[in-house]
Amino acid sequence: MSTAADTVESMKARFNADAANGLDEIFQFNIEDADTYHLIIKDGTLDIVAGAHDDPSVTLIMDSETMVGVMSGELDGMQAFMMGKLRTEGNMMLATKLSALFPN
Repeated sequence: MSTAADTVESMKARFNADAANGLDEIFQFNIEDADTYHLIIKDGTLDIVAGAHDDPSVTLIMDSETMVGVMSGELDGMQAFMMGKLRTEGNMMLATKLSALFPN
């Protein structure tokens, strides 16, 4: 079983820099039963930072099981949202870019 920390670490290898061209956004993951991380995506680069950001573009709030499922592709992000397992704050439309930024 993967943990949220393992999943965040694996995102580095899966990052699709082409999909991030022209973006300048902060994606924050508030993992309720684990740590908080934020991803700084700027012009095709990715920086993963532990902890909260002062002004994220979008914040995704979920538990670690949901985080692992969504980022592994085992759970559809929209389905998780509709089931109440995933909440967002900020620019919700940015969350839809995650599958292109981190393909499975």
